[in-house]
Amino acid sequence: VMCFFIMAMSVCAQDLPAYQIYSDQGKRVSFAKMVRKLASKEIILFGEIHDNPIDHWLQLELVKALHEKRDLILGAEMFESEDQEALNSYLRGDTKQINQDASIDLWPNYATDYAPLVDFAQRNGLPFVATNVPDRFAKEVYFSGFTALDSVQSDDLKYMAPLPILFDKQLKTYQDIFELWPDHATDELIMAQALRDATMAHFILTNYQTYHLFLHINGTYHSEWYEGILWYLLQYRDDLTYTTIATVEQASVRPLSDEFKGVADFIICVDEEMTETH
Repeated sequence: VMCFFIMAMSVCAQDLPAYQIYSDQGKRVSFAKMVRKLASKEIILFGEIHDNPIDHWLQLELVKALHEKRDLILGAEMFESEDQEALNSYLRGDTKQINQDASIDLWPNYATDYAPLVDFAQRNGLPFVATNVPDRFAKEVYFSGFTALDSVQSDDLKYMAPLPILFDKQLKTYQDIFELWPDHATDELIMAQALRDATMAHFILTNYQTYHLFLHINGTYHSEWYEGILWYLLQYRDDLTYTTIATVEQASVRPLSDEFKGVADFIICVDEEMTETH
């Protein structure tokens, strides 16, 4: 019995942090300090790793904390712009379950990872904005480039950023795609990524309200290095205060690797062996 007790105490004494928040320069930051800094902003881009449970837990905690300080607007990549009507119906309570509407194609991890955010918005009367471009348009651009958008029906143009789409192929995050997937990356793939980034920026700004704080959830790659969505936000409106959060993974969460410094204003470093949500 004593041997078991000693072993148990030894395990409990081990320092096994699951995550650590850092500033852009790699200085440790507490969650409370991050909240205080974020509360003074107008638009926040929270870059997540889609299947990371730490991200999803922190998102909900951040929403709760900011809701006490500011009037919030929530938005997410995980909903396409044409889902907005069905999403609003659920937020108003007209439908009891969001998946009652067959027109919404929910992500596989919706119930565990995103439903808590949507349900919080519903309970507290907060707007929740569907910001992503419908996937069918992104696929058309992936196969044919921006010229595919020339044939989009006028009624469907409301679901994407205004045409023509601004495009800078030389942005670091777009060039990195060629390095990450050298056998699959094409100019058209980058254009499809740009269409998503531009559309998310467009709907963030379309739904932003003065004196509010807009918290947007997106894949970390969509806002790293102050590019992607943020690049488009700055093209459209450079008079607002923006801040970014990125998520990275390391074998040990301390210290932050030099390669990740500067990737965002706040960096959530998570143990790379963290359990995935799906």
